[in-house]
Amino acid sequence: MNANITETNDLYIIPKRYRITENLHIVFWLIKDICWCTLVKPLGLAMIVPTLSVAIFIAWQNRKIKAELYHNLAVMFWIIANSYWMVSEFFHFDEKQIVWQFTGKNLAVVPFAIGILCLFVYYVFIMPAERAQRLKKENTV
Repeated sequence: MNANITETNDLYIIPKRYRITENLHIVFWLIKDICWCTLVKPLGLAMIVPTLSVAIFIAWQNRKIKAELYHNLAVMFWIIANSYWMVSEFFHFDEKQIVWQFTGKNLAVVPFAIGILCLFVYYVFIMPAERAQRLKKENTV
């Protein structure tokens, strides 16, 4: 367990500096999406880097709590999908057929699906295994 994060059965505490990073991440993401909506290409494209970088950092920082890790991985893939979609619109290949019947924009479904897969793995496999392990530990004490 990371010395900076504490976890009990019902509660985990994230240090203030981690929360500040998460809040800054939201600011980056909002700036990126505002640039997308207003068609400010240079800043929108530039904001992909800090938005995705901080998402990766947050996932790494919280990697020892599996619930946080898997949810943060899903967020990371959401940002990748969202950024790809923005790029497809900025460079006008969003409506072009790329593969089979899929347009440039439709291909954003791949990272979106990977994010859903992360959550599926967590909720179907990891969480039940952790719960079973916790119950077993409680019953042997």
